Amino acid sequence: MTWPAARALAVSAASPLKPVAVPLGEALGGRLAAPLRALVAVPGTDVSAMDGYAVAGAGPWRVAGRVLAGGAPYAGELRPGQAVEVATGAPVPAGAEAVMPYEHADLSRSGVVGGPVEPGEHIRRRGEDIPEGAVVLAAGAVVTPVTLGLAAALGHDVLEVRPRPGVAVLVTGDEVVDAGLPAPGRVRDAIGPFLPGLVEWAGGRVTGTVRLPDGAAPLRAALSGGLQTGALRDEGSRGGQDVVVVCGASSKGPADHLRAVLAELGADVLVDGVAVRPGHPQLLARLADGRLVVGLPGNPFAALAASMTLLVPILRELTGSPAAAHMSALSGEVRPHPRDTRLVPVRRSGRGAVPVGHDRPGSLWGAALADALAVVPPGWSGEQVELIELP
Repeated sequence: MTWPAARALAVSAASPLKPVAVPLGEALGGRLAAPLRALVAVPGTDVSAMDGYAVAGAGPWRVAGRVLAGGAPYAGELRPGQAVEVATGAPVPAGAEAVMPYEHADLSRSGVVGGPVEPGEHIRRRGEDIPEGAVVLAAGAVVTPVTLGLAAALGHDVLEVRPRPGVAVLVTGDEVVDAGLPAPGRVRDAIGPFLPGLVEWAGGRVTGTVRLPDGAAPLRAALSGGLQTGALRDEGSRGGQDVVVVCGASSKGPADHLRAVLAELGADVLVDGVAVRPGHPQLLARLADGRLVVGLPGNPFAALAASMTLLVPILRELTGSPAAAHMSALSGEVRPHPRDTRLVPVRRSGRGAVPVGHDRPGSLWGAALADALAVVPPGWSGEQVELIELP
């Protein structure tokens, strides 16, 4: 299957998760399913922007009362020549024309205050910052910590969001170790560590990571839910549509059992190999319960390339946030493959995307130097190419 066809099929295999209404404390990281509107005006009434005196008419002014933030508002309306002492954030009385800060005020013992003041000075009028009913964020915006504060200030207790899809990670291989210096014949796991950040960046969340020995039985048990780890089926997943990523076991060697296990489980294989370098032995299938399985090659850069081909488009689609396409010229020598698409690590520059090298399938060095992957089609002859943004 060609690389464009595989990516398009990954998108079509997923559909945006249904919106859910969640308390503010649970909405972080989701995407707004509807525009965020102001339920109240900000400020909600005319308030003082300074500690001082709200005044009406020309001075001097006789102080007629005092209003603190959170306290009862002044009863009645200020008449010309009157003032009310106010704190920052306190409602100013009806009829107030300005607030004179303490540092500009001269208060006599008889309760008369004088000083310079400009009409309208230091009064924040109702709705001056945000009018009631205003749309402040569009649907699709990521709910950040600041978004939560804004929503609370606008009167929201819950937000309607598209939930983040849960992603379970299965790392396979007897030769793979997850700590320390690998012994001869062993390798450090370089895929498991980058997946959580990549999944988070694409809008999902890793619900757990399970490390499996080689063999069909452990993989079958994991994919069928036989391992009680909590990683493979997160009961808190609000969308109920999970993704399982299998690292390794996706090629056709003697230790690669993913295809056989999927056949035993009655899975529908959607993508079985992609004409792309690196990452051609990648796989996409749907289990009988609806979960999508993404099979990644065991080489780290090949696994990253496969993730950007299948996993990231699926997560973008599940969250309703497809990535925009970017095109660029290539500035530097690139050798196209005669039959397969090449994914080349590049850095953007004023003269185009510059290949950074170090792009062998088993090394993440080039990808770590890059900010994008250039999609170089087979037989490329110098035209602009698509850039896939890297996390």
